[in-house]
Amino acid sequence: MLDLLLAPLEFGFMQRAVVGGLLVGAVCALIGTYVVLRGLAFVGDALSHAAFPGVVIAYLLHANIYLGALLFALITALGIGLVSRRARMSYDAAIGILFAGAFALGVVLMSTIRGYTVDLFGFLFGNILAISGRDLWLMAGLGGLVMLTIALCYKELLLVSFDPTVAAAMGYPVQGLNYLFLGLIAVTIVLSIQAVGIILVVALLVTPPSTAYLLTERFRPMMLWSVALAALASILGLYLSFYLNVASGASIVLVSTCLFFVVLACRRAIPGKR
Repeated sequence: MLDLLLAPLEFGFMQRAVVGGLLVGAVCALIGTYVVLRGLAFVGDALSHAAFPGVVIAYLLHANIYLGALLFALITALGIGLVSRRARMSYDAAIGILFAGAFALGVVLMSTIRGYTVDLFGFLFGNILAISGRDLWLMAGLGGLVMLTIALCYKELLLVSFDPTVAAAMGYPVQGLNYLFLGLIAVTIVLSIQAVGIILVVALLVTPPSTAYLLTERFRPMMLWSVALAALASILGLYLSFYLNVASGASIVLVSTCLFFVVLACRRAIPGKR
């Protein structure tokens, strides 16, 4: 049994994947708790797809992929807020317009590339086993930035998430906090692209916090449960992909989904839950 646990860790790529998976899982779980609380899962999906044209443009220009993805994700995040305010339409409508347009731009740009596009498909579906030491440092920097911001603005983000009207009445800059929140989602998505890809990153934002909500309705314990469940899904998913020789990012997401349904099935046995 011990050999089954230690054997994969003899490889450097698995060691980096485990560290990267834990880091991505923790950051996604923290910001994802706010996403689930505010019912904005569609925002995560939109911003992840909106990062794709940035990836393609950076690929074409031989520039940093993460920088390109971050730039487009942040532009889209700001655009969602601006379009929603200026056009006086719902967030969902603004998200649908910008997310579809941005992703279509990425597809059009990718279609202009003749020949080898496997690297770009890797960013669509993720390849956590290919994380390099440099990638880890970059992910740690972005993840640290998100965690520090959450720690500094914990009370403000929580109040705006629960009741923006009360937050505005108390003098908090609600619109600015909304932009900050969208920016944090964008940064979180960028640091997760290498691990699970653009297509699946929304699952890490939504599934662990949703599972945690089945265990507790108190926000801070929900956040802690979310991080623990994301870490468990990352480790089990990586071991599953190693021994079954299947896609690592998809395995992590699949394990996370299975954990959700296991907790859901056992919900009646949880005190205070029905």
